Amino acid sequence: MNGPAQRFVPEPERYEFRATPIHHFELDRRDFFKLLGAGIAVFAIAKNSSAMQETAPGPRSFHGEELPKEITSWLHVGEDGSVTGFTGKVEIGQNIRTSLAQTIADELRVPFESVRMVTADTALTPFDAGTFGSRTTPTMTPQFRRVAAAARDLLIGVAAKEWNVAPEGLIAADAKVSDPASGRSLRYAELARGKTLAQNLPAEDPVTPAAQWKIAGKPVPKVDDRAFVTGRHQYTPDLRPAGMLYGKVLRPPSFGATLLSCDDSAAKAMAGVAIVRDGDFIGAAAPSEREAQNAVAAIHAQWKEGPQISNKELFAYLKEKASSSSEARHRNQKGSVDDGLASAAHRLDATYTIAYIAHAPLEPRAAVAEWTGGKLTVWTGTQRPFAVRDDLAAVFHILEGSVRVIVPDTGSAYGGKHTSDAALEAARLSRAAGHPVKVVWTREEEFTWAYFRPAGVIEVKSGLAADGTLTAWEFHNYHSGSSGIETPYDVSNQRTEYHPVPLVLRSGSYRGLAATANHFARETHMDALARAAKIDPLEFRRKNISDARLRSVLDAAAKSFGWPRKKSQEGQGFGLAAGFEKGGYVATCAEVAVDRTSGAVRVVRLVEAFECGAIVNPDGLRNQVVGAMIQGLGGALFESIEFENGRIKNPHFANYRVPRFRDVPEIEAVLLDRKDLPSGGAGETPIMTVAPAIGNAIYDATGVRLNSLPLVPNGLRWV
Repeated sequence: MNGPAQRFVPEPERYEFRATPIHHFELDRRDFFKLLGAGIAVFAIAKNSSAMQETAPGPRSFHGEELPKEITSWLHVGEDGSVTGFTGKVEIGQNIRTSLAQTIADELRVPFESVRMVTADTALTPFDAGTFGSRTTPTMTPQFRRVAAAARDLLIGVAAKEWNVAPEGLIAADAKVSDPASGRSLRYAELARGKTLAQNLPAEDPVTPAAQWKIAGKPVPKVDDRAFVTGRHQYTPDLRPAGMLYGKVLRPPSFGATLLSCDDSAAKAMAGVAIVRDGDFIGAAAPSEREAQNAVAAIHAQWKEGPQISNKELFAYLKEKASSSSEARHRNQKGSVDDGLASAAHRLDATYTIAYIAHAPLEPRAAVAEWTGGKLTVWTGTQRPFAVRDDLAAVFHILEGSVRVIVPDTGSAYGGKHTSDAALEAARLSRAAGHPVKVVWTREEEFTWAYFRPAGVIEVKSGLAADGTLTAWEFHNYHSGSSGIETPYDVSNQRTEYHPVPLVLRSGSYRGLAATANHFARETHMDALARAAKIDPLEFRRKNISDARLRSVLDAAAKSFGWPRKKSQEGQGFGLAAGFEKGGYVATCAEVAVDRTSGAVRVVRLVEAFECGAIVNPDGLRNQVVGAMIQGLGGALFESIEFENGRIKNPHFANYRVPRFRDVPEIEAVLLDRKDLPSGGAGETPIMTVAPAIGNAIYDATGVRLNSLPLVPNGLRWV
């Protein structure tokens, strides 16, 4: 690279510290903190360091990895009064830079404006397994609370030593330590000057309860909001280091195709073009994107392909493959389902199907890679920077310490950016070309070669007593997954099983994982049971729920929605659904309007109540909930991947429909703030009940029960 890395990152904006001014590995961590200014030096430690290995197992472990206990791994207090927090979590639109800064400011007793966050840089931040599973708030909020509280105690200790008084009588507030007895005070900046803070967190360090929060719990505006609104913020596709080339990859004609032969002579003859071949990987790097694409188009390759099923055969295939294997996972059984069904006054069996859908992020997969002196730096949008680092090290047979992965704020992921695809492609091309190389997937590549939310078949058998209480519940999920599979309703006889099936299309995480599929089947089935028992759907659920938190969100959503409501026009229908997952509780009420002549379905209104413990930032949480509701419209109504013989048939927004402005109904998010409970995550759970609430409303409007997602890809058709 010809020139320092800061040449292609934006000017640092308000409250934000960017790690990218460091040029690769030229500076060690001590030099890095010199850039922050004098004060308390803080150093992130690698996950395999001795300090990491010495930490005791306990609540600070995360997905099998121990969180570093040193304050120096997480926090820096500068002599100018600035505070910098370090986290391996990535910012993908969920606004963690703001909420985590609020947490630090609140517990450390400093102004919010003085806190800056460094995120997702494998050379500078503590190890983190990844940003997924709605885990950022429940793991990082208490961690930063403990860190900030311990740092505050240590600053008080420094002041006590300075004044030769007992620390118990001193008060930390407004970024200073004060002695009420003498009236003396010292600012944190003065206490930190020339000192190094490096000690393990105490086993127990009391933190401020949510009821006493002063900065957390408030609707603080998004950090750097103007940069995002004006377009000044730069994402990975915007980065342009000096000397950078553009990379393109030759894709097979279908999934699973293998390369038979390749003639790349015409491409190699093009000026300024570098061609890379590595097994079945073939790519080109060139001075412009067009030249790179032309080079790939000039390569003549022959591929071996095989016949594959289409989406029309999918669900029969899943059941067939599942029945050929006796393996089942996530088995849970209580009582006797057979006895419960035999004693039931009403019995209902049904099958539900879930289509493959795409993540469709606004920012497709992208990466910029650069090799310098045998070491590799990659900028990429990923949810798992440390896993990407490990993949790069393994593929190129270099030490993990020779790979640095930096994640600029990323234009959404929805669970779709766990893998290292673009980073590996850019790194391969960069090593061969001897220049930085940027790879940005096209929309067609994103729709075709990324992974999808798994399709699935779900079978439910159930029984009701004459009074409307559940007597039996049997639930089988084939392929789509086990998240959210357990019923929240009270039933003494139940059996739940998840049956894995060999992949048809590449599948992986999606917002909420399989919880959306499982909630759709369960809540659609519960509505059908309520109708069979001739009980109001809300009262039917209340009758079969003992979980107070689930009752609370149901009641809150119903109250704001005005349930039960009388119909005022033809084609009007109302539905509801509820559930919980990942520490969050949700209930959604929906109103739809169905045109019986055309079959058009319009969602008129959605009201959703959500509770995930103590709220850190109400505005940020509301945005998460509303965003999930809007995204959930697509999977509910019309999103579906069409495929045949290993090819995606609708790989563009022109023929893969996502929610548009005209699809968005009146939306209300009701937030329940439980300051008596730990803060939970909100990235996934709010999407789960949108589809079943809409499906139940369509039934209420028409009497047609829809058991497949998407519900109405081509409008409603009566049999």
